[in-house]
Amino acid sequence: MHLKELRELLEKNRNPDNAIHMERYMKNKFKFFGIKTPERCKITSQFFKDSGLLNREFNTDFVLHLWQQEEREFQNIGLDYIDRSLKKISKGHFPLIQRLITSKSWWDTVDMLAQKPVGLIAKNHPEIINQTIEGWSNGENLWLRRTSILFQLKYKEDTDEQLLYRYIKENVDSKEFFIQKAIGWALREYSKTNPESVRQFINENNLAKLSIREGSKYI
Repeated sequence: MHLKELRELLEKNRNPDNAIHMERYMKNKFKFFGIKTPERCKITSQFFKDSGLLNREFNTDFVLHLWQQEEREFQNIGLDYIDRSLKKISKGHFPLIQRLITSKSWWDTVDMLAQKPVGLIAKNHPEIINQTIEGWSNGENLWLRRTSILFQLKYKEDTDEQLLYRYIKENVDSKEFFIQKAIGWALREYSKTNPESVRQFINENNLAKLSIREGSKYI
């Protein structure tokens, strides 16, 4: 495993002043080395090049080890690795993605996982919707519910409108900020494809003010 080498690289670039601000921005839920995104991306790219990880099969253990680390940059690097490995990700990786969504959960990891690997797997294997995602929409886990609303975010004309609206309705009474925000975001994105449908849906359903405000931006 290349974790030791990666940690050494990140330690060399630790910035305690940045870390304070980054931890505050993330509500002090995670520790940080204090490495901002552009610099972290340079470090990550060099690490991937030197290690050759991207030239091999998708490494589940590597991602899980990153998720076990305390500093948030490790999870960000895990997302970078997943993003660069999307062509290698299959239906068999879905349990891993669900585990990542429900571990060290916050918007910065969940939203990328929802749009990219979950969205990709669900598009290529639509049976996963009935098998798994269906239970997320009305389940107890906040972040899985958010994912069920957001996984079609980039589908555009391929969006299953009835499914999107049903998942929104199942969560319409939620007082959770991250659910209300997800509803608005999903509607706003879909309104770029079908503004009349979204306008009608907003008018006919008792959505939270935040959801309406977010969802109405382009209509």
